Amino acid sequence: ALGKGSDLEKAFATIALVFNNSTDPEGKLSKAETKNLLQTQFGGFIQGQENKPKYQEIISALDEESENKIDFEDFMILLVSLTLMSDLLQEIKNVKTTK
Repeated sequence: ALGKGSDLEKAFATIALVFNNSTDPEGKLSKAETKNLLQTQFGGFIQGQENKPKYQEIISALDEESENKIDFEDFMILLVSLTLMSDLLQEIKNVKTTK
């Protein structure tokens, strides 16, 4: 859909596609499905973060209310939260690419 889009547009389109391909017919993910998706598709950002209080806070929120499901908006907030506290983000910030 965004073959000619910018890198940022393609990144967000990919997020939407990965999320939509994983959801139930209502467009939502269970907490367990969300955790699995994070482990399989976002491992580089969450690997090694398990001992950080902020990571534990974010993940424990997924464990609390098992009845609630995650919609796309909540999923995006979750991704941004995990990205901001990730050590990988600092590594990315230290790398400058030239085009």
